[in-house]
Amino acid sequence: MVQINTRTTFGAASRDAGGQPFLGSGMLELEFAELTDVGKVRDHNEDFLGHASPTDRAGGHQGWLFAVADGVGGQDSGEVASRLAVETLQSGFREFRSNEAPSACLQRLVQAANLKIYETAAATGHGGSNMCTTIVACLVRYDRVAVAHVGDSRCYLIRRGQAERLTQDHSLVAEQVRMGILSEEEAASSDRRHVLSRSLGANMFVNVELNEHQVLPGDVLLLSSDGLHGSVTPPEIASLVGQNNSLNDAAQKLVALALQKDGGDNTTVQLIRIKSVERMGMYRGRPYKLR
Repeated sequence: MVQINTRTTFGAASRDAGGQPFLGSGMLELEFAELTDVGKVRDHNEDFLGHASPTDRAGGHQGWLFAVADGVGGQDSGEVASRLAVETLQSGFREFRSNEAPSACLQRLVQAANLKIYETAAATGHGGSNMCTTIVACLVRYDRVAVAHVGDSRCYLIRRGQAERLTQDHSLVAEQVRMGILSEEEAASSDRRHVLSRSLGANMFVNVELNEHQVLPGDVLLLSSDGLHGSVTPPEIASLVGQNNSLNDAAQKLVALALQKDGGDNTTVQLIRIKSVERMGMYRGRPYKLR
């Protein structure tokens, strides 16, 4: 059975930001809000987002999954690819493996999503890299967050008024910045800044970038598509989150600012605030509680 905490956490429903209660698992307590907007130019939304809560049989040790996908613009069925990616992660997450590390879990789930998109594209005549999406996902368990990403959707950690980026873009200009060919300013204004060097669905296998970080009470994780972070800066992100106790309000103001500054792309954001954590250590690959 899941160990239920006395405090109830709240999550905003996707797209309409309505309130819905969720319970914490184990000693990990969090609250979240998620919102997506089509923007001012496009007539449909190729972004997709979702989350998955712990299952009863996981006994509180499964953690929470969050994901944002951005269908590749200009490709066939980008909105199909982004939905497939998130829904495959959600369904795979429900098949909890008690001995699986968070990063290994995300690796398995993202690879499964990539294969699902690749096979769907082939079966529907959209092969040849024409059904693709980015993905950024995080698995929050105990006092750690594992982050997986492919493409240029991002994850930030907001702590003590600063927004630290936990992912690096898999895009042509980002690679050129890392090689010293372009400056950050040149990359930001490049007409090739949206060209991806890596995406889900392009090939049968994908190189998933993974990392893990400790989380502390009060930390906020932000997952976003480039419609948000392409126009809203990290200091603006940290400021708006810090000024709003309500994650619902913060999400709405972040999207509104992105639309005000640009609005040329779909804009999606997830905010996850860590309320309390269960401190854990590792022994021979297995977690144990720290007193």
